[in-house]
Amino acid sequence: MRDALHKEVSDLVTAHRADQATFEGVGPITWPGGHRIAVNFTADFDAMLLRRLNDEPSEQLAKGEFGGRVGIWRLIELFDSHAMKATFFIPGRICELYPRAVRACAMSGHEVADHMWEHRVPSDPRLERDHLARATRALTELTGKRPVGTRSWHTAEALTEQGYLYRSHGSDAHGPTWSHDGNGRNRLIELPFHYAIDDAMFFSFAWYKSATSEQRLSDPDRVLEMWWAAFEQQYRAGGYLNVCLHPFVSGRAMRIAMLDRLITRMKELPGVWLASCEQVARHVAETCPAPSVTA
Repeated sequence: MRDALHKEVSDLVTAHRADQATFEGVGPITWPGGHRIAVNFTADFDAMLLRRLNDEPSEQLAKGEFGGRVGIWRLIELFDSHAMKATFFIPGRICELYPRAVRACAMSGHEVADHMWEHRVPSDPRLERDHLARATRALTELTGKRPVGTRSWHTAEALTEQGYLYRSHGSDAHGPTWSHDGNGRNRLIELPFHYAIDDAMFFSFAWYKSATSEQRLSDPDRVLEMWWAAFEQQYRAGGYLNVCLHPFVSGRAMRIAMLDRLITRMKELPGVWLASCEQVARHVAETCPAPSVTA
């Protein structure tokens, strides 16, 4: 038993060191225009794709479809009403299912970024690259602009091969970082988010094959105050916040109203930069470039 425990701890230490080798901190960051905080509002527009991959019943698929038929339009309208730029992470397949909505995101000036081909990353490297290429091509052809960011499990090597600048998928820091493959190559900016600022964690009633004890249906006002507290802490520190939304979740009317109150409240404070992920990533790349690669 003792030998087994010793090996388990040793393996954890080895894995931790390997992970640390792929991670480089950034900062302190000076935000443009004298802003003291950068806030990314992001939306994962995957509609029913994840539900289909998990073979969920038709009534659950319909909840995902609400995001494509109603929720996405409400989010675009909300962001446009505040004259702000958000980032929509969109799977390539959504270009086939909801092309008008994807084009509307781009026409409003919002960033359209990658969210995998069909909300999964194949384990086979050749198939992974094929999926990434197809998603990139679909988004580019529909919007007229090649995506530079992703929210995905794609490898750093595959992403940098296709010209990606940043990834917004990790939760291992409170602000932007540089990540790479462990050898100092295939560098990407990481714009972290956390599930505490993710609408699906609070409004996911009867979702994702969850048991009754796992259901979550929170009062929007309660979520507003929790998210405001998270924002306020980062505002005092002069930091960064990434808000993760889903059109089929936050596209409900009372949650749109909550988000409207949250954004209005943020804008009342001086120095709040409501930017797209691309804007933040390019600013980090220009002002906090990655350290030189060492052989």
